[in-house]
Amino acid sequence: MANLGYLQVVRGCNQYCRFCSNPASGFSLDLDTAKRAVDDFAARGYFGIILTGGEPSLSDLIPDITRHAVSLGLHVRMITNGSRLARPGLAEQYAEAGLHHFHVSIHSSDETLEDFLTGVKGSHALALASLENLGRVGATVNINTVINRFNADHLDRTVRHLVGQFPFLRHFVWNNLDPSMGRAETNRDTAHRLADFELSLARAMRYLHSTGRTFRVERVPLCYMTEFAWASTETRKIIKGEERIVHFLDEKGTIRQTNFVHPKADVCRSCSLDGICGGLFELGDHYDLGELYPVFVDVQAITRRVMDDPDP
Repeated sequence: MANLGYLQVVRGCNQYCRFCSNPASGFSLDLDTAKRAVDDFAARGYFGIILTGGEPSLSDLIPDITRHAVSLGLHVRMITNGSRLARPGLAEQYAEAGLHHFHVSIHSSDETLEDFLTGVKGSHALALASLENLGRVGATVNINTVINRFNADHLDRTVRHLVGQFPFLRHFVWNNLDPSMGRAETNRDTAHRLADFELSLARAMRYLHSTGRTFRVERVPLCYMTEFAWASTETRKIIKGEERIVHFLDEKGTIRQTNFVHPKADVCRSCSLDGICGGLFELGDHYDLGELYPVFVDVQAITRRVMDDPDP
């Protein structure tokens, strides 16, 4: 297993994304508490930790937390909007501490749309500048994209645009919108139907696969990504029997998750992938039961592909 623990270090942000699932709570993590959490991940035999928020780069403790985690043999990553990493010197500071792997959130290749989604004019330009800086220090950079109504039709164009401008990008992650969490619950215009992204997601995955790049998809049922079912985050955790611990800086506190299955429709019981599919959150509320359908493919081939893949 290659478990990754999530550590929220701050719950403030310099953006105001319309679909943020972890809006500001006013809390931030002190170094001693952060170290205790890191110690716990190491004691559990975790592969590494992911520093998140809010916007984690707003915390001055990132280098200290990173050095402590690295000293315990943990791999360290950060999920960031990249705006502060556009500044000279910060990428170098993080790299010197041992932080070499970043998930930069970019939701569209359209500059105007990106700024609209993040609520900050100029955020698109800052994100691209951060990629320049991270590439300069030789960091591993993944792109995180939240699938929503505004970008659902051009996920593939965004991928091609970013890869064309930054060939060192090797990995992309798509997170399907949770319409019931955070600001998405208020900004209902961000909610989409599954059919809205089906074609563009398939084109994006096929393009990345053809170029030897990798990708993961979270919260998308396998009937909408059958060709690349092995790339589903939930499916991989179900097959590998992994767990996830998240230290939240709000009323949720610390959550240990071992069940990655969301609600399913009656038709799912006849699907050959039912046993390894994560289903769909918000099913029957926002998402329509009628959007799910059974598929009939070789589940063992998918299981073997996941087990043979060393990456989390």
